[in-house]
Amino acid sequence: MESGESEVSEAAVTAAPAGFAGGTAPAADWHWLMSAAEMAAEVSGVWPLARHPAAQGRPGYPKVATRTPGAGAESVRVARDFTGATLRRWGVDERSDEIVVVVSELLTNALRYTVPCPGVVWPRWPVRLGLMRPGPWVLCAVSDPSDEVPAAKDLGWSGESGRGLHVVSSLCDEWGCTEPGPMGKVVWAMFATSQPW
Repeated sequence: MESGESEVSEAAVTAAPAGFAGGTAPAADWHWLMSAAEMAAEVSGVWPLARHPAAQGRPGYPKVATRTPGAGAESVRVARDFTGATLRRWGVDERSDEIVVVVSELLTNALRYTVPCPGVVWPRWPVRLGLMRPGPWVLCAVSDPSDEVPAAKDLGWSGESGRGLHVVSSLCDEWGCTEPGPMGKVVWAMFATSQPW
């Protein structure tokens, strides 16, 4: 492990989520990721999302890793480290740099628009990061308690901010946002890889 990287446990990366493992309901710590995965599957038309690992035809799939970053200055760096370590553990080399950049952009946006000002109570639902590998694709998603749907801004030549979603769009194959609900929304991005799974 390189200096400054976060360690990712094998159990956190390879364990089958309870909902896939035959449980009657998804586990509370990752069920939010399913709405993004289902939307990505529908939008892309590339991969069907099976509800049970046996239906995937490959043991150990889909692979899921989640993390709830803090709101501090280090949280984006820690999320980048977590993403890079997870992708290495999964053997995803292709497009890993692009995936890390997109996670950084999505998380930065979520923190920028949901972290309260001093004296304001933190929202009930935390900002969360999820990664899923349901086959030769990687889905990254960030949930936040905001009901504001992200939209790419029309940038002027001198604008110094607002480029995050343009970066996301240029690096991933598809991206989108779930309909905001009582727990907020999930912004996701999907990456196809040619690596065997």
